[in-house]
This record gives sequence, structure tokens and C-alpha cells, in this order.
Amino acid sequence: MSNNQRDNTMMARALALAAQGRFTTTPNPNVGCVIAHGDDIVGEGFHLAPGGPHAEVHALKAAGKRAQGATAYVTLEPCSHYGRTPPCCDALIAANVSRVVCAMQDPNPQVAGRGIARLQEAGIEVVVGVMAEQAKALNPGFIKRMLTQMPYVQLKLAGSLDGRTALANGQSKWITGESARADVQAFRAQASAILSTSATVLADNPSLNVRQSQLPRATLDAYPQSTVRQPTRVVLDRDNKTSPDATVYQLDGDVIRIVDSPSNHAWPDNVQEWVMPDASLTAILRALAGHDIDKVWVEAGARLAGQLLTESLVDELIVYQAPVLLGGDSRPLVALDGMQRMDDAPRFHFNHMTRLGDDVRLTAMLSEHGVITQEYE
Repeated sequence: MSNNQRDNTMMARALALAAQGRFTTTPNPNVGCVIAHGDDIVGEGFHLAPGGPHAEVHALKAAGKRAQGATAYVTLEPCSHYGRTPPCCDALIAANVSRVVCAMQDPNPQVAGRGIARLQEAGIEVVVGVMAEQAKALNPGFIKRMLTQMPYVQLKLAGSLDGRTALANGQSKWITGESARADVQAFRAQASAILSTSATVLADNPSLNVRQSQLPRATLDAYPQSTVRQPTRVVLDRDNKTSPDATVYQLDGDVIRIVDSPSNHAWPDNVQEWVMPDASLTAILRALAGHDIDKVWVEAGARLAGQLLTESLVDELIVYQAPVLLGGDSRPLVALDGMQRMDDAPRFHFNHMTRLGDDVRLTAMLSEHGVITQEYE
């Protein structure tokens, strides 16, 4: 096997390892590491949760003395600063590896090339850019938050073939089948936050949480009950229309209510109230990113969906389409009003399609957005 082939093979393994942390690492990135002598893997590992050992530490522990003179394959530049854990580049130097192959440079300003420089100063050969696009696809939220101080936004929509979400009387259960609804749970489980509105809370009284019993079988195998993490639930309730007895506030996990003025209710201890008078959606998303929320999954009605699309705040559109027709008087998928020219219409390109029972999941990106979520199923 040539060096290039070997580097790609080993990095592919490191990427697969990194993906195993996709339910638990937020706000940290998903990172995998493989340590090898030629074609012989002597240690491997991945980052599991904030505050825990990084991928390199797990791999070095598995390799032991066999790490000396080996090549370390890492999906993200080894960290060079003291955070909750010591610098990984120091651990690689201490282990006397001879070569480090990184898929990409860390976008975190605290690292951003410093780890690479430290390894090179220690006399270690460093190669950067092997399977870089695949590595970027693993961490769209982390990368966007580090580069723009904004979260990565996934807008979930579910509708009929004619683009409708409910009958005119509001009846919508169930447009999609069990497989599609289980798939939604898997996406929720990978999000930092789930965003909705008071209108949705009042109309549907949703839970907006991860229900472990409803996760797909493939996800259950990778995400045991003991590590289930509840994303932060965020409710836009500018006019204080919801009350503490709503299901979304009664379940375990952090909740943020975003309001224009304080309410008079006594809220459960897990509910924070952010008073942000007349805040724009951009300001709200930026505030969430400032609290280490890097991937936002949106489940709301046509109005918020339309606002996010109109303001180009959606990075990824995820549409579940059922083989049913609801008719012209039914409720629309999104509220996009006032367009006079085709050039005004938000334009997407499809990057993934999955059959889920009788339904289809379509994943699309705004044409100007370049990071595409890679799936590991």
C-alpha cells in the first residue's frame, strides 16, 4: 500500500471513530485518532464528552510503548492549550511519535495552527489536509461557531407531496410514518439545541426532547441509555403566551425562554428566561452561540421557517415528505410572502435523499452554504 493510500485508509478509520461521539461531544468537536506502524494499528480512540480525555489520549493509552516511532492520524489538529484537559500535542510529543497526519486545522482561535507548529518544532513530521472535506462534514456546528460566532441551523419540515403540513382544521397526526419520526429523534439527539415557538407549544404541546425508546435501531446501538443527552430546548415566547405547565418546561433538561419582557410566572428551576426586547433572529442565534450552542435543530411552524429562510439563516434544510396529498386549503410548509421575481426565491441544492418506510427524507443546502453534513448510519 502506498503512503497516500495508507494515509487515506487510516484517516477514514479515524473519521469513523470520531463519528461515534456525535451524540455526546457538544460543544466540543467530534475527533478520532488512530496510531499505526505502517498498516498495523496499535491504538485508536475518539472523544466522547466535554471534560473527558481527547481522542489522542485514548489512542496513546491503547498504544502504550508501541506509539514510539508511529504515525498518529487525527481528524482535527491536536490542541495546544490547557482547557479542561492538557494539550494533546504535548502528549504526542512525549510519546515520541514520528509523524502526525491531520485532516484539518482547528478553527478554534486558541489552537488554529499552534498545535501543528509545536509538533513541528519538536521534530515531528506533520501532514495536513488528508480527507479534509470529510472531516469538516463531521463538525459543521463547531466550525461555524468558531469562524462566525453563529450556530449551524438545521430547519426540519414535514409535509405532503403538495407541500402541506396539516389540514385546514389543524389536524396533522400523522403525516409521516414511524420510521421518519424515529429519524427525527436521531437528528434531535445530535443537536445542541432544539428551537421552537410559543405558537407551536400552544398548538401541539410538544416535548421537543430526545426519546430514547423511539431512536432508530442503528442509533440505539451507538447511543446507549446511559449517555443520552437532552439538547437545550429554546422557545421563542416574545409575548409570554406560554405557561409553566406546558410539557416542554416540565421535562428534564435545560430550557431557555426568549421573551421581550419578564413574565410573572414561577418557572421550574431548569428554565432560564432571556429578556431580549425586539431581538432579531440573528441576534438570538448569536446569543445561543455565545452560550456554546453550535448546532440548532428547528421544529416550528410556517412563520418562523419562512423568517429563517428569508433572512438566509438556514444552513441545512431537512424535509420529510409523505406520499399523501392534502389539498390547496391545507396549511403551507413555509410562509414566504411577497416575492415578485424568481430570483428572490431561496434556492437550494440537494445533497442527500433517504427512504424511510413509505416516506422520503430530502436534505438540501442553501446554494451559498458550503458545509454538508455527512451521515454515518
